[in-house]
This record gives sequence, C-alpha cells and structure tokens, in this order.
Amino acid sequence: MSPEIHLAQQPEADELLGRSPLALMIGMLLDQQVPMEWAFTGPHTIAERLGKDDLDAHEIAARDPEAFAALLSQKPAVHRYPGSMAKRIHQLCQYLVDEYDGDPTALWKDAPSGKEVLGRLLALPGFGKQKAQIFLALLGKQYGVRPEGWREAAGPYGEERAYRSAADITGPESLARVRAHKQELKRAAKAAK
Repeated sequence: MSPEIHLAQQPEADELLGRSPLALMIGMLLDQQVPMEWAFTGPHTIAERLGKDDLDAHEIAARDPEAFAALLSQKPAVHRYPGSMAKRIHQLCQYLVDEYDGDPTALWKDAPSGKEVLGRLLALPGFGKQKAQIFLALLGKQYGVRPEGWREAAGPYGEERAYRSAADITGPESLARVRAHKQELKRAAKAAK
C-alpha cells in the first residue's frame, strides 16, 4: 500500500509520489529555488510528457540529454531552471542505473542503519547533506523506511512533529506550519545580518 502524500498538493501528482520511489527522488531533487508544490509536481509533469504513468531510471538515462532538457523546458517549464535540472535528473538516473540497476529502493532496502542510508543518499548527484537528511526523514516519517538510527541520521529533520521540511507535510495544516517555520528562519537570518 502506498502512503497518502500531499507534497505536490495535486491528487494525480501526489498519487505518483506515493507509489513511485523514483518520482519521489526526482521531486526531492527539484525542490530548490522553486515552491515545494512546483518541485513535487515535476515528476508527474515529466511522466505525462513522456506518455507514461511512471518514471523509469533506465529510460531517462538512455534519453538524449538535449532532448530531455527540451522536454522539461516546454511551457509550463518543470522548474525555474529546466536545463540544469534536466541535466541533474539525467545524472541521477544514470547513477541509479550504474550503481543500483535503476532501482531507487535499493538505496534503503538492505541498509543496516540510517547512517548507511544517509551515506548512500549523499552519494547521489544533486543531493547535499540537507537534501539527503530531509529525504531520509521523508522516507522514515511517511514511507515507513526506518532502519536503526534513521532519526539520528536525519538530524533535526528526523525529529517528531518538527515541521521543518517536506518530511513533515501531511496536508494543508502541516504545510502551513512548515512554511511558517521557514519564514521564521529567514527572518532570523535577516536580523542576524
């Protein structure tokens, strides 16, 4: 059974995120410099443009990078920077094909610890520490992927009822709480300058 996801705030896009680990991973990759809903709607938009009901790492990795960038650049664009994000998605899928036979779940299926999953996520193209920790927290909190020590490895994002990131969004109310937390961080950073 797939979890009920509310990251894109669009039923079809959220349904894809709930059943497709690659779509979720691509949504997480896209979640920068655009509103979260736009980022997590991206995988559904890509699948539609490919004429598919899911995404496949082998298929994306095999696509011509320029043609894939053009696909993401069609109006409305999948991201504010569709060309550079198409390159990152292509690199991510190629890495998954090379290292995990295209199966994103292999990153966490046999991992003995949260620390190991975090290390595997950090090795992904486009995943820095914060993104990897948020994704690990998302896996633990909403997908039931909970190897020993996952909360500790996810850092502050793994805390219960933290309302810090996409990992904590289960509907409109939690989305508002995460947004309020992010606004508070921005205010604090601005005041510190």
